[in-house]
Amino acid sequence: MAKLPIERVGPGREAARTLTRAALVAVCAVPFIAALAPRLSIAQEDPLNKAHVPPPASSTPASGPPPGAEAPPTTGTPALRARPGALLRMDVNLVLVPVTVTDPMNRLVTGLEQDDFKVYENGNQQKIRSFANEDAPVSIGIIFDLSGSMSSKLLRARASILQFIKTANPEDEFFVVGFNDRPELIEDFTSSVDDIQTRLATVRSGHRTALLDAIYYSVMKMKDARHERRALLVVSDGGDNRSRYTEGEVRAQVRESDVEMYSIGLFDPYAATPEERSGPMLLNELSEETGGRMYRVDDISEMGDIAEKISTELRNQYVIGYAPKDLARDGKWRKVRVKLEPPPGLPPLTVHARTGYYAPLQ
Repeated sequence: MAKLPIERVGPGREAARTLTRAALVAVCAVPFIAALAPRLSIAQEDPLNKAHVPPPASSTPASGPPPGAEAPPTTGTPALRARPGALLRMDVNLVLVPVTVTDPMNRLVTGLEQDDFKVYENGNQQKIRSFANEDAPVSIGIIFDLSGSMSSKLLRARASILQFIKTANPEDEFFVVGFNDRPELIEDFTSSVDDIQTRLATVRSGHRTALLDAIYYSVMKMKDARHERRALLVVSDGGDNRSRYTEGEVRAQVRESDVEMYSIGLFDPYAATPEERSGPMLLNELSEETGGRMYRVDDISEMGDIAEKISTELRNQYVIGYAPKDLARDGKWRKVRVKLEPPPGLPPLTVHARTGYYAPLQ
């Protein structure tokens, strides 16, 4: 039998694969894939998604950084460039929605075309004006749980963060926030893996868990990002038991941001407090609403592979642009839905994208 053509999408113990139609037929041996179009590729990696649009012009943070935390920068976002893959603001009447597509085996699907997608805003179909699928650089904030309960997981968690960074786009930039009783900036924006590795080698775990404060602080920190695409990666083992900010305040802040959030959760099924038991639900809801996902870790030895999988997802997104029919600058929430109508013969595919955005006020 002839060897199957395989294209590597990302590294790792379970390397990402892109299969042609013949490969899928031979591997899956499922009738409904037999008609798979040659232009479609399916990678053996998980998905990701996000609808990237800015908060309303009048959005204001709840009340400043948590006590003891370094104040995040307040400089404005750099001017945006109208190039393929760039994420533009609503003030130029263009909404760009990053989208990830996966198959029933949770593998990334690439090779789809503009005609395969439809976009709806508040239930009304919108005309797609631009379509791109490129590995544009991302500004990424890593939120690292350093509470006492992480002591036995610290080495693995640190290694997974480094694996995530090493497999990212070389043009990506990162900052790292560690938190226990309060968030603290461990490393400011940098593209140097060595700098981050040196700083992570000095961290120690202890005390309680101010997860909400750390997320809020990191969203504010993103105001100093260089790239239009922005994401957060949270590595934590439990819920919040120390924060100044409430869950409602953080939900509002995340919803109004143009940041996509991913989470790696190392949760204790026998958590002692209600806050710790609610941690998985909180991270899952925040991640999905922004177009990201939460990965629950059942085997701590798999953390590196999961981090690498998220990195691969960030590098394999479609970006769909549309000019909204509703041009009212009323600051209201606009629900966005991306619908996929793939070529005949494909299995059911899943679309991952941010759920909406706030219209600007001026």
